[in-house]
Amino acid sequence: MLNSSERKALRAKAHHLKPVVALGQKGLTPAVLASIDEALAAHELIKVRLRGVLREDKDATVEAIAGPLAAEAVGLIGSILILYRRNPEE
Repeated sequence: MLNSSERKALRAKAHHLKPVVALGQKGLTPAVLASIDEALAAHELIKVRLRGVLREDKDATVEAIAGPLAAEAVGLIGSILILYRRNPEE
């Protein structure tokens, strides 16, 4: 679990990053989850674009992504989700 200062530092670090995964018209599929998992394994800190997700459904979508992947949602700005998962090898 990250504290607020760690979240703030990670959000600042993610500022220059571009989204590496985008949810499409089909929403959150197993293939999208696998892509997010691979990106987290490679980079630890990533951005995900939540296209087509309604405002009232964003929190549930964030939980559906972060929960199974053991990742933490560092921030959600508009339709961009910032995810972090510490690499156990480092």
